[in-house]
Amino acid sequence: MENTVATRMFEALSSGMRLDVYRLLVKQGPTGMVAGEIAAELGVRPTNLSFHLKSLTHAGMVSVVQEGRYQRYRANIPVMLDLVAYLTEECCGGQPELCGAPSGQKRKEHTTA
Repeated sequence: MENTVATRMFEALSSGMRLDVYRLLVKQGPTGMVAGEIAAELGVRPTNLSFHLKSLTHAGMVSVVQEGRYQRYRANIPVMLDLVAYLTEECCGGQPELCGAPSGQKRKEHTTA
């Protein structure tokens, strides 16, 4: 992954609303949601939501498919996994144990001799 791609993804997630949208779409899985459903679930005006969805789509984190007069949005999980792999390689030197255990796992104790 290029630095510019990672930066674009972090910029997209830097908004609390966009993070909420992304988390909601991840929870929905491959079914995704149409924009009206997302707006209703998060209590946001459709015009504001459109701005946030464009940002997430531009960053590649969300895909969109036209379904008649609606657009269905889905979280692009492989792109997020690429970002995690990039961070592991670039920030942890390819050693994820140096950066801490993922959520839900116990952290290994570091011992010094």
